[in-house]
Amino acid sequence: MTLHVTNTLTGAKEPFEPRDPENVLLYYCGLTVSDPPHLGHARSWVHVDVMHRWLEFLGYDVRHVENFTDVNEKIVARVGEDELGEDESAVAETYIQRTIDDMRSLNLLRAEVYPRVSEHVPEIIDLVETLIEKGYAYESNGSVYFDVTSFNEYGKLSNQELGEIESQGDPDERTEKRNPADFALWKAGGVDESAVAEHRHEGVDHGGDPPAGLTWDSPWSEGRPGWHIECSAMSMTHLDETLDIHVGGRDLVFPHHENEIAQSEAATDQQFAKYWLHCELFQMDEEKMSSSLGNFVTVEEAIDRWGANVMRTFLTAGSYNSKQLYSDETIAEAEERWDQLERGYEAAVEALDSPDASSKVTDESFREEVDGAREAFTTAMNDDFNTREAQSALLSVATAINRHLEAESGDRDAHEGYDYRGLRRAVETLEELGGVLGLSFVGETTGSAALAGDVVDLMLDVREREREAGNYERADELRDELEALGIEVQDTDDGSTYRLPSGE
Repeated sequence: MTLHVTNTLTGAKEPFEPRDPENVLLYYCGLTVSDPPHLGHARSWVHVDVMHRWLEFLGYDVRHVENFTDVNEKIVARVGEDELGEDESAVAETYIQRTIDDMRSLNLLRAEVYPRVSEHVPEIIDLVETLIEKGYAYESNGSVYFDVTSFNEYGKLSNQELGEIESQGDPDERTEKRNPADFALWKAGGVDESAVAEHRHEGVDHGGDPPAGLTWDSPWSEGRPGWHIECSAMSMTHLDETLDIHVGGRDLVFPHHENEIAQSEAATDQQFAKYWLHCELFQMDEEKMSSSLGNFVTVEEAIDRWGANVMRTFLTAGSYNSKQLYSDETIAEAEERWDQLERGYEAAVEALDSPDASSKVTDESFREEVDGAREAFTTAMNDDFNTREAQSALLSVATAINRHLEAESGDRDAHEGYDYRGLRRAVETLEELGGVLGLSFVGETTGSAALAGDVVDLMLDVREREREAGNYERADELRDELEALGIEVQDTDDGSTYRLPSGE
């Protein structure tokens, strides 16, 4: 069965056909780094990670890009809080590091790159200039707005008529705009004090003058980029003018993704993204889990309490485009499922390594169950990344293992041994297909291991800068220090790679 995906743009489930039959360009709208990442973020991360893994399983080379929004009034509102930092950049850096740590603790594959808004202001300005030159945008009082009436297909993602769309942006923009639905591409000046005040945490005394956000020079004013233009600039910089898959939360369909389409396609005359996939909301107490509502469990808290395997079992128990409820009951169910998978795997490994494993015993029913589970898993994943049914298929492998072992051990007089090849197939199935869901049967991904990898990455970055500066002796010293710790460093044409000591 060919992979089919539900495309928000068409409202239909369609065969997946990337522009390049061997490569997939995947973009995910990442976090605005103004608060600790919570399970609502983790749910989307995990599902995008599973998409990445399954596409690679199908043989595609996946170029996965996920951004960090590090320029935002919510970030400015955190300046001075809890030693987060004394300016917007420092707060963003703090939360970016925490986000990366949480990603590693959840056993996520690394994206090809994690671009930041602050790094891409030149590309943003170029894109805005193009839109002005082509007549899709206009300057007003130092700000630049996209004229939604100039783009004939505006509303095609959210299925809205232009006349039905209410005003976008801050109320103070209305006098500057030709149409209330026009949206900002560039905003003159710094962060609005009222917007910062709106996002301050209650009961926190910041004292002094309101914090100011970053600003940049542009042809129109000293100012800041609009929200929507950021993702268009970053995705097209690191992928292409046309993406194969664009993923984001359901709450971003309008206005964020609708505006991305308009400004990108107006600038390039190319389709911006072929397939739009949207993750449904994560609920807690009948509301969506969100930082703004304050009803969230952080990723760090969840991993510390339950571990990565239980959390990934929990988060993949529902498909990406179905709503999911966080509760004690749903977490307990995930713990039971992971325990069943882990016990089945360990029992199979123990039987494989015992004298009772026989090269001649054949349990056809057992083998058929395992092969049937593999087929069911494949069918589920090709049906719009249906992790719920895929997880059920994995559980049926654990059930088949237990049934085989109990049958062979039940009557010792008739016991001929365990089906070695069948058990090996079952173990390989759990490892391989469990890996698609990001589950690890050979030990948890620990925070210490993730931290070790981040520290090595940092040291290699420092070493590369020393080499670029011609300080080869210091660069060699850094490499020797790493190797003294058992970390093997290999220099390649694409940069330095490393391998941590066994057990890390």
